[in-house]
Amino acid sequence: MVSALGVTTVLGGCGSTGSSDVTLRLVAADYGDSAAGSSKKYWDALVKAYEAKHPGVKVDVSVYSWNDVDAKVKDMVAAGHAPDMAQIGAYADYAAAGKLYPASDLLSIRTQADFLSQLSDAGQWNHTQYGIPFGASTRVLFYNKTLFAKAGITTAPTTWDELAADAKVLKDKGVKYPVALPLGPEEAQAETMQWMLSGASGGTGYTDDIGTYTIDSTQNVETFTWLKDDLVGKGLTGPVAPGKLNRADAFTAFADGQVGMLNGHPTLIQQAEKKGVKFGMVPMPGRTGKARASMGVADWMMAFKQNGHADRIGDFLNFVYSTKNVLEFSRQYGLLPVTGSASNAMTDSDAAPDAALHPFLDQLPTSELYPVGKTSWAAVSAAVKQNIGRAVAPDGSPSGVLTGLQATATAADSSSKS
Repeated sequence: MVSALGVTTVLGGCGSTGSSDVTLRLVAADYGDSAAGSSKKYWDALVKAYEAKHPGVKVDVSVYSWNDVDAKVKDMVAAGHAPDMAQIGAYADYAAAGKLYPASDLLSIRTQADFLSQLSDAGQWNHTQYGIPFGASTRVLFYNKTLFAKAGITTAPTTWDELAADAKVLKDKGVKYPVALPLGPEEAQAETMQWMLSGASGGTGYTDDIGTYTIDSTQNVETFTWLKDDLVGKGLTGPVAPGKLNRADAFTAFADGQVGMLNGHPTLIQQAEKKGVKFGMVPMPGRTGKARASMGVADWMMAFKQNGHADRIGDFLNFVYSTKNVLEFSRQYGLLPVTGSASNAMTDSDAAPDAALHPFLDQLPTSELYPVGKTSWAAVSAAVKQNIGRAVAPDGSPSGVLTGLQATATAADSSSKS
C-alpha cells in the first residue's frame, strides 16, 4: 500500500537547508500486508533518493503497524521526545495543544495548492491547516457478479429499495450474506457514516456544514430505522448480528464468495482478486437514487515544533509530495492520491493498477471525511463503535441509540472547548 523513487527538484522550499548536519526523525504507519510489502521499503527508497541530494540532512524513519503507531507517537510526545514528523491517523489533539507547525510554515505555495481542497479543509484545526493529508480512500458498493448471475440479477442496485430487493433474491438462492452490514467495533464508524450520507434528503453524516454534531438528525434516525426493519429484520444481512460483524470478517467472507453486496474500499480489490472472485463496483445507492456523497478517509502527516528544523522538514516534505512520489505510494498500496496533479495523472491512466482505482477516484471530489478536525472525534468514534450495532438489533431503538450518541458527542465537544 514502492519501487525506488526518482529525484525531483524541490520547488519553492521554506528557507535554506543550510550546511550543518541534522537528523530528522519520522514515525510512520505501515500500509503493507506483509514484511515484503512493508512501508519501510517505501521510506527507505525515498529517503535514499532525498539524502543523495541533501548530504547535510539525514532522515531516520521508524515504521510501526497501525495497531501501534498512534500510541507510539503519543508516548513519545508525552515523554518529551516528539519526533520531527509523524504520519499517523489523527492530528487535532496535537494541534490543539500547540505542538504542531502550521502547514504554511513548512510547505511551498505550490505544494499547498496541489492538495485536494476537501482534504486540506479536513486538515484544519481552528481554521488553520496542521494536518497534511498523506493517503486517502473512498467507499463504493462491491457486488459478487457470479452470485448475481446465479440469482438472475442483471444490474447493480441504484436505490435502497433495489438493494433490498436484490438481497431478498440472493437470500432465496441461499447466499449466506445477501448484504453484509459490518457494524462491529472494528470499524463501525465507517459503515455508519456511509449509510448516513446515503440517507433520505441527502443524508447528514455526523455533522452539519458548520461542524455541529447531527448524529440524531431525523434523516439519520430514518436511515437506521430502515436498516433495522428492511434489511436486518428481514434476515438479509446474514447469520452474524451486524453489531458483532467486523469489517475485516466481512471482507474475508466476500473474498470467500459468501457475500452478495457490501461497502468496501480499495483494499478489497486485491483481496477478492486473489481468491478469484468476479466482482463489480458501483457508487453507493441512496434512499431514492445515487448517494449524495461517499465517505472519504484520509491519514495525516504532521510536524512537531519541539526540535525546530522547520526549514529542513519543509524541504523534505516538498520532496515527499512531488507528483512522482505521491503516485508511487498510491500505486503501491492501493490508495488514492492526495494531490490534484497525481490524482489527474491516475485518472488519465488506463493501466494497472490505476484503472482499478478509477471508481474510487470518481467518488473523491464529493466525498465527506470524518470530522477529524474536532478534538472530540476520537471519543465520538469510540462510542459509535461500541453502541451503533444496538440500533439495528431486534430489540434496538434507532432513535434511542442515536440520541445517546448525540449526547456523548455534545458532551465531548463541550469538554474539548473548555
